[in-house]
Amino acid sequence: MNAKTRDNLDSQATQTALESATSPVTPSKPGKDWKDPKRYLWLMGPALPGIGLAALAGYAVAPKKLRSLAWTGPALVHGIIPALDRAIGEDKSNPPESAVKTLEQDKYYDRIVKAFIPTQYAMTFMGAWLASRKNTPLSDKIGITLTVGAINGVGINTAHELGHKSNKLNKLMAMAALAPTGYTHFVVEHNFGHHKRVATPEDPASSRMGESFWKFLPRTVVGGIKSAVKIEKARLARKGKGFWTLDNELLQGWAMSAGFFGATTLICGPRAVPFLAAQAAYGASLLETVNYVEHYGLLRQKDSKGKYERTQPEHSWNSNHIVTNLFLYQLQRHSDHHAHPQRSFQALRHFEHAPQLPGGYASMLLPAYLPSWWYEMMDKRVIDHYEGDLSKINWDPDRKEELMNKYADYAAAVSAEAKARKGSSSEEAA
Repeated sequence: MNAKTRDNLDSQATQTALESATSPVTPSKPGKDWKDPKRYLWLMGPALPGIGLAALAGYAVAPKKLRSLAWTGPALVHGIIPALDRAIGEDKSNPPESAVKTLEQDKYYDRIVKAFIPTQYAMTFMGAWLASRKNTPLSDKIGITLTVGAINGVGINTAHELGHKSNKLNKLMAMAALAPTGYTHFVVEHNFGHHKRVATPEDPASSRMGESFWKFLPRTVVGGIKSAVKIEKARLARKGKGFWTLDNELLQGWAMSAGFFGATTLICGPRAVPFLAAQAAYGASLLETVNYVEHYGLLRQKDSKGKYERTQPEHSWNSNHIVTNLFLYQLQRHSDHHAHPQRSFQALRHFEHAPQLPGGYASMLLPAYLPSWWYEMMDKRVIDHYEGDLSKINWDPDRKEELMNKYADYAAAVSAEAKARKGSSSEEAA
């Protein structure tokens, strides 16, 4: 079953529940008269590789005076964007349903996403050239590598948006955005693996409560590649073809990465190889950090037949911090994305009752790297979300017993409070 078919089935089964869960700030002019207030702010997305390219060009012109520009990427991802998120805050407004069709058909938004890719490639070539020069100090090479890796990591989000579109051109452009990180298998695994198994123990891209990022990372990387190979083998088998065929989308993507790395090395020389490998690893790790954040501890429950329930808004962590959403094409409105994978970024909605992160994705990166900080920030939020019912949590099996004992008293207090609240609401309704 492809993403489009799943989307149609899910929308029929969940539309009523989804609509009742929204808490939109209704625009003053609904329908065809409504204008997207963030229409031109979405240009921040494709502007990001432009910022990286400008920073590297400035460094190339004055490498001694402007050395700090080599570190533009980490400064943006781990400092400037989180600070702006805190300063500017959240935006919980939703487009009116009557305007969604017009939004979806507006080619402007599609062009914005695709505009990221040419500048992404120019920035990566510039970084490879600078990092391969003999006179570039090692510390600057590290900064340049992290800058390019950070922006190519955001490029994976560009691929995410394009990869959910049905036509072949968008899929090829998604692979092009992924080629600099060597993560082209993401197009296959994300659409037909992650979306099918999200918020279950079987999904390598859904993190478990009590599982550190460093334990999650090898599980999701290896599991994702294995899943992509299995999915593509099955697809090709249905067409009567083996794995080694030109129709294999994994081989197509890996060939694009090999071609990009080869061409860059040919132009910049063998000193570019360590740079290319390191920036790819860092960029891919940013994707997996976001994966770690998006579904931590959340679990789809099974019905009486042992089948998982359909994906609902409650199975993804969300954030409405506006700056990160502008840079990431509203990836943080992840509940609506999983309920309706074909819905374009500009039309994604906020759901009031979906679990909310304490900050934007950018501000969650550093806590994710430090397990004690992460657990302190998120574990009780998971328990709160399930109103103290520890049986509903997606646990790290190695730590389940330990953590259930640790949080037993807290969970009991949360459960009692939830029951009292529901009892009070029932009395008021009566």
